[in-house]
Amino acid sequence: MLVLPVTLAAAAAATVLNIWLMLRVGAVRRALGISVGDGGSDALQRRMRAQLNYVENTAFVLILIGVIELSGRGSWWLSVVAAVYFLGRLLHGFGMDGGNLGWARVIGIITTMFTQLALAVVAAMVAAGVL
Repeated sequence: MLVLPVTLAAAAAATVLNIWLMLRVGAVRRALGISVGDGGSDALQRRMRAQLNYVENTAFVLILIGVIELSGRGSWWLSVVAAVYFLGRLLHGFGMDGGNLGWARVIGIITTMFTQLALAVVAAMVAAGVL
């Protein structure tokens, strides 16, 4: 049986982080008494966008991690890339609240873009037979 330990660990981390983002949305919903939609609340809009942005980007990262690992080209460095990505997404989640943590959103955005670009380049190089 083929086991992809980095992909499995990344998928588990992705799920836990998504649940954390869901709980943050729920906390604002409860505090404001808004069960559906955003009720025009800036705080709720920010938390909802943080979670949706996470989902939009994480699917690509997980697929790239999986195919790189499946190709046999992902060693220890793939785990590091995954960890850096999730740290960046954690910072982005906090940064989306605004205020003094706005810098964390920027770090999260940069980390996300560079992670996706690096993984895409590696995947393309594997596909081309360069790696």
